[in-house]
Amino acid sequence: MKKGISVSIASALLLAFAAAGQAASQSTVDATARNDAPRGGCIVLKTVAEMEQVYTAENGAAAKRLVPAAKVVPGGEVVWTVTASNVCDKPADKVAIDNPVPDHMRYVADSAMGPGTDIAFSLDGQKFAAPEALTVRGADGAERAARADEYAFIRWTFKNALQPGSVAFARFRAVVK
Repeated sequence: MKKGISVSIASALLLAFAAAGQAASQSTVDATARNDAPRGGCIVLKTVAEMEQVYTAENGAAAKRLVPAAKVVPGGEVVWTVTASNVCDKPADKVAIDNPVPDHMRYVADSAMGPGTDIAFSLDGQKFAAPEALTVRGADGAERAARADEYAFIRWTFKNALQPGSVAFARFRAVVK
């Protein structure tokens, strides 16, 4: 029998950055229902909001690094990184992270990434699919392809089990409306 964990990050977790000015949040996910995890949960999530900063490297060339996103103005781009740590002594199969795009932001096309994951998107948090399969009904009643800035959720499904003590990550970019 295959075991699995579905991890959802509540909107409040991501919006904590905007509301409280915090660049990181941490949450322990209760995974007891499907993988016999201890009561506290096997997968610990940490979400970090960062911005790219251009600086001058030692060789004089311009380089980029990520720094905490303490203050972001409309039009500013935030790099969201979610780490998932397996704190149990058993592998966690079928780990999936469902992450909302914050309401006050829009997803940047083609920015979602996560090593060893399949990535899907959703307009409503219920139906996830590849970008080419997402459609919306226009004001005229005709269906059209959904635009990346209309995506409301991102799902990363890990192809392999998350081993005990291991940490995996997923990332996307979003712009403040």
